[in-house]
Amino acid sequence: MVPLPGSELVRTPVQLYRYLLRCCKLLPGADMQSHYRHAVRQSYNSHTDEDDPDRVRMIIQRAISDADWILNKYIKNSGSPSHDKTRR
Repeated sequence: MVPLPGSELVRTPVQLYRYLLRCCKLLPGADMQSHYRHAVRQSYNSHTDEDDPDRVRMIIQRAISDADWILNKYIKNSGSPSHDKTRR
């Protein structure tokens, strides 16, 4: 499952950054959204010097895959605290 429509159109780091910030808006809770927005910003800043096109494509694919996993984890389990180990 793709978290948001349009992931197949992400080609540049800036497009990825904007896409991931839109994904953050789907997360439950302001604290969680803030945490992942910060993580997205930090990752973007740490990879700004990357100039190898293949490496950039790999980072984009991995980031979209990770966003999919995170959204599936939190959206499916948001109503079920038994699946979230941090709430025990």
